[in-house]
Amino acid sequence: MLARVHSAAILGVDAYPVQVEVDVSFGKEAINVVGLPDAAVRESIDRVEAAIRNSGFEFPKQRVTVNLAPADIRKEGPAFDLPIALGMIIATGQVGADGILDEVALTGELSLDGRLRPISGALPMALGSRDAGRRALIVPPANGNEAAVVGDFEVFAAETLYDCVKLLEGDLRDEPVRVSEHQIELDTPPYEADMADVKGQDHVKRALEIAAAGGHNCVMVGPPGSGKTMLARRVPSILPPMTLEEALEVTKLYSVKGLMRPGDALIQTRPFRHPHHTVSSAGLIGGGSFPSPGEVSLAHHGVLFLDELPEFPRNALEVMRQPLEDGEVTIARAQSTLTFPARFQ
Repeated sequence: MLARVHSAAILGVDAYPVQVEVDVSFGKEAINVVGLPDAAVRESIDRVEAAIRNSGFEFPKQRVTVNLAPADIRKEGPAFDLPIALGMIIATGQVGADGILDEVALTGELSLDGRLRPISGALPMALGSRDAGRRALIVPPANGNEAAVVGDFEVFAAETLYDCVKLLEGDLRDEPVRVSEHQIELDTPPYEADMADVKGQDHVKRALEIAAAGGHNCVMVGPPGSGKTMLARRVPSILPPMTLEEALEVTKLYSVKGLMRPGDALIQTRPFRHPHHTVSSAGLIGGGSFPSPGEVSLAHHGVLFLDELPEFPRNALEVMRQPLEDGEVTIARAQSTLTFPARFQ
């Protein structure tokens, strides 16, 4: 029997739809995962088997083929645990949810007892699932608020694999996740370091206010202990509040990097990034075999502070020329070329 479950995967800072096909047929007991899975996806079978058994369902003792389509793009991470497990349960006839599967996307990492662990990229996955025509997305509880920021779209949080099955059997009649107003309030962002706390230093504050007003870069020179770092940390507090579009862009970047705190809905404050001077070019600009955002992208719509600037490697500073001029950084690798936003001060 064949089951098709919808999910999503991250490419750069955006998500694309992935269809998880599970076929259970007669033959020697074996499980094959195809569709360019990485090691984390291949290892998911062991997690899925334990989660299915510990949730009160039967794991198929037949020939199982799992296909992650489209099959020509590499799939990474543990977010396919939930759709694979649900596909196996449906393909073996233990649950009848065919009528609603085309309307719902699922994502989540499974623990061995069937509970859902948080994943990276929930916000881009919600946006990608909505654009792909899905009606709703089921995510782990820790990612519920983050995904629920997306408008005209329903997000449901399931504590366990068993809860997810019951949610689908009930045709999603439960109440979707709702985000409270203070979690998406952008007019009065909660900055921990505020320029209003600084006494004196009037000439430096005046220079930083001019830089903030015009979006200029700024160099601070002075002896140790004179307050350079202390003042730099407070520059985001005098920048204008982010718009919703800017906040969504920043949140997508932090979500993809797995830097969202559990339960957070939106990045409300402008970012302040301060990498150490030993940072590599890839860490500063972004990179890897499959490129991911670097510090210049994590500082998007915020402040990038390079403390002890002369100590940074020359090649790390040279690669910042294009992001400073264009407001974006393009990373080319043999397998993919991706562009990340990088408009910072």
